[in-house]
Amino acid sequence: MIFSCFWKRAALVLALFAPLSLKAQAHFDGYKAYEYARQFAAIGPRWPTGPGHVKAEAFIRAHFQREHAQVEEDTFTASTPIGAVAMRNFIVRIPGKKPGTIVLGTHYETNYPLRNINFVGANDGAATTGLLMAIGDQLNAQVAKSPGKKLDGYSVWLVFFDGEEAIQCLQCWSDSDSTYGSRHLAAKWSHDGTLRHIKAFMLADMIGDKDLNIQRDLNSNGPLISLVAQAAKKFGYQRYFFQRDAAIEDDHLAFVARNVPSIDIIDLDYGPGNSYHHTAQDTMDKISALSLMISGDVFMETIRLINQK
Repeated sequence: MIFSCFWKRAALVLALFAPLSLKAQAHFDGYKAYEYARQFAAIGPRWPTGPGHVKAEAFIRAHFQREHAQVEEDTFTASTPIGAVAMRNFIVRIPGKKPGTIVLGTHYETNYPLRNINFVGANDGAATTGLLMAIGDQLNAQVAKSPGKKLDGYSVWLVFFDGEEAIQCLQCWSDSDSTYGSRHLAAKWSHDGTLRHIKAFMLADMIGDKDLNIQRDLNSNGPLISLVAQAAKKFGYQRYFFQRDAAIEDDHLAFVARNVPSIDIIDLDYGPGNSYHHTAQDTMDKISALSLMISGDVFMETIRLINQK
């Protein structure tokens, strides 16, 4: 069994690398991110107030407890069209030697309006939850090897936001009915002074898509877009990044509004004519370990570039 798993994984790695014609170099473990995403999507729908949401919280909590990570559970009550809803952000802190913080974010819940169609959000929430978990594993491994038990650069915080989706209906996205977790946390961090120490906020959303095509978000910070493009170029990933422009509303906007350098790394073209987005077709067969490897490589390299500035 052990040897069988080894060779299956080795074959997958070769399959991932072959079409990219890359020089030999270390790559992010997209297989691990995919496996975390698969387990997370298997929970089923994770809409706020539902039983799957409780299981999703337990999954995130248990993962980082096993990693002995510093985890804060940021609980709050959101005022929504269905009344007061208890929500919870998770903040995982990985300490660094330099003063300042790089924040990586994703949302983990699924849509309340889609609660009756078995919408598991494999790409829309699960893929990037798995991505951040695997990034956390890699960074915590670096910390474990460091004499000072800290990253060489800035601290990195992983934030799993609750309540990104609109509650009332799919077409009802508005400033007041969406991004509940990020709006709450940005306001909280503005009040307590945390925002002053954030060097960059990088949001991941829907970037497990097999047909990866990440838009250049016109609401994102220009210098950060340039760093991400530089990171993508290092690996020869230019064709997956910034071939089209779009002004995107997402969890980064609450940080943009408070002058935090922020970027939304997102692929909003999911399926033919975006036909998988917010449908029961958003399942694990539509995402790939390759896309998560590409995304992870670029996130990790962008962190390195930010640390050099």
